[in-house]
Amino acid sequence: FEGAIAIDDGTIVGLGDPRHLPDADRTLDATGKVVMPGVVDPHVHIDDHVSIDSYETATKAAALGGVTTVIDFAWQAYADEGSPWDEEGTLVEGIERKRERAADAVIDYGLHGGILREGADLFDELAAVVDAGVTSFKMYTAYEFGLSNGYIDRVLRRLAELDAVGVGHTEDDAVCEAVTERLRAEGRGASSYPESRPDYAEAMAADDLARMARQHGAKYYGIHTSCRKSADALARHQEDGSLIRGETCTHYTTLTGDLHEEMGNLPRIAPPLRRSADADALFDYLERGVLSVVSTDHVAQKREAKQESEWWDGPFGANGLQTSLPVFHDEAVNERGLSYEFLTRLMSRHPAATFGLPGKGTLDPGTDADIVIFDPDVEYTISAADNASNADYSLYEGRTVRGAVETTLVRGVVVADDGEIVGPPGHGEYVERERPDWTP
Repeated sequence: FEGAIAIDDGTIVGLGDPRHLPDADRTLDATGKVVMPGVVDPHVHIDDHVSIDSYETATKAAALGGVTTVIDFAWQAYADEGSPWDEEGTLVEGIERKRERAADAVIDYGLHGGILREGADLFDELAAVVDAGVTSFKMYTAYEFGLSNGYIDRVLRRLAELDAVGVGHTEDDAVCEAVTERLRAEGRGASSYPESRPDYAEAMAADDLARMARQHGAKYYGIHTSCRKSADALARHQEDGSLIRGETCTHYTTLTGDLHEEMGNLPRIAPPLRRSADADALFDYLERGVLSVVSTDHVAQKREAKQESEWWDGPFGANGLQTSLPVFHDEAVNERGLSYEFLTRLMSRHPAATFGLPGKGTLDPGTDADIVIFDPDVEYTISAADNASNADYSLYEGRTVRGAVETTLVRGVVVADDGEIVGPPGHGEYVERERPDWTP
């Protein structure tokens, strides 16, 4: 609808006919534009062992892309051959480490706990960590820091007791390793990477974790769902309106594994890009509510590090904070005819509600004035030359989209305008999260 938003001291205080709102000290003219809540991205990697972005560079990219809140990971240090840490550490230490590194954030941020090793000490600190506003915890089933199902089962049981959220990266590690070894023995190249981490391996692990969570009555959130088989696995455990949820990412809805033939190792993410039929299926599951969030899984790396490594090795991941909203808008609204309500539900309202951020994700009076002014008609071509992130490539290089972020406000302060950062580093604040209410 046509109207106006009144902001006072960083908070939305009114919404409606401007004639009935208080007089303003300053007015932003959004005539002809779409005004929407800022994007809440609950799945990003910043300034850690997998991402070369600092908080300043990543959150500048986010602000330019209409993202006003991110949830990053506070890692529990593990000691292993491939570990960046010399000795084991705790979640509390990981939280302190990330908050120190986030001093230059331009937008607001929260943290998930990241569990990277099996140890009894975790259970001694979980309650205190949840009380401190870190109310969700990520576990991997793959890589050298993957956890066994037995340990994950113990964690999910405890998270159910604490009313916290379990988050799972789900790929069956043994299957992925075996298929990768076979493809290497056959002398296959970079274009075979998606085949090396098959959709059924993702679905197997997704089913395992969802089944365990359901057994214990735990809230469980499956991240970066890439394919029909994995979404099917989550859907099977949602029949009772239960506590099983899932996300997909912008790249899985807009790109396919064929991109490896053009870009070599640059699109190497895990789970990998799939097929166009999977992208269509993901939209079906988003419309049905089986999947309820679209994130970026933002990871910054340099082109050289990706291209000069073997196709089966890291680094993994792709940057997306700056382009996710325009790209997903172009695909969902322009190409598939879906609504702005659909768009903002998946990118703003649902991620905020899912992860205990009641002051974020809507334009409701009383919430933070995190707002995006979006021009739905302007066309532009994506180029890595425009990256605010430290990443020097984009999976969307040369892609022309219709719709772009014009202005981004965080708590009533303009932090990005007309393609430029105008907010100061350090404006972003740490947000303690509540235990979310997942009542259907």
